[in-house]
Amino acid sequence: MSFTYDDVGATRETGFCPTGFHPLHVRTRIGEGEDVFRRAADAVMTWEMHRAMGVGVDASADRAATGVDVTVTLAGVIKAPCRVVWTVEEYRRTGWAYGTLTGHPECGEEAFVVERTGDGTVWLTVNAFSRPAKWYSRAGGPATRGLQHAYARRCGAVLRRLSAPASEY
Repeated sequence: MSFTYDDVGATRETGFCPTGFHPLHVRTRIGEGEDVFRRAADAVMTWEMHRAMGVGVDASADRAATGVDVTVTLAGVIKAPCRVVWTVEEYRRTGWAYGTLTGHPECGEEAFVVERTGDGTVWLTVNAFSRPAKWYSRAGGPATRGLQHAYARRCGAVLRRLSAPASEY
């Protein structure tokens, strides 16, 4: 399958949005400290965050890596084929992005990056650009974008729960 857009890998540059696409940028505080960062990074890299949200994930590998094909299933019906286009695993920053493939209801790219700032605060940033690719995505108009923002916020809430010290839950 082929990518459905030209700017493959562009989510590495936070804030970049190709002409004709809608930007998305949601940053959520996950917690504090090295342990929270490690748990959050692992949950993002192993698809655990997505699965904990109730999203179906069928991936060609157990861990995100460039070139891994992933099909996300929403509401048990909508299949969204993607391919991981970049990953990062650094001391204070871990994550990846996938791009849409033929058959996806949207066209674009989405990144999920966990960062630990100098003061120890851990953040999840979901950065994306997209436009409708299927009739039902186009018909949804602004509601479709609203659902994308809600999904990104939910990623943060779920990751916060998955990464919290055991004593907090």
